[in-house]
Amino acid sequence: MICFKHDFNQDLVELRASDWCGLEQVFVNGKRVSRKLNFGPKSEHQIKLHDGDPCKFQLFIDPSSEQMICRIYKQNRLITSIKQGKQNLMQSRQVFSISVLLAVTVSLGLLVL
Repeated sequence: MICFKHDFNQDLVELRASDWCGLEQVFVNGKRVSRKLNFGPKSEHQIKLHDGDPCKFQLFIDPSSEQMICRIYKQNRLITSIKQGKQNLMQSRQVFSISVLLAVTVSLGLLVL
């Protein structure tokens, strides 16, 4: 799970993206306001904040550095660009691989019984 957070004056926004199942969700002050499935290298979410201002999240993987980048725009103006490094992505992929291996092993064990 990859998570990007940003605190606007009165709104805490958070984008959560699962590299396991492709589910992306955007939360404002803990309430989910957007969600979608994405299996591509980039995506975008457009929401409105409590003050009515439009906010846009762009999520993508930089091919040169392999970092996950989340750009947050408010009223079409770039507010911040948050990065998570290659190490975070590799750890998440390792956990997923181990989980799949464990699930397969348990399933095969149940078949033998």
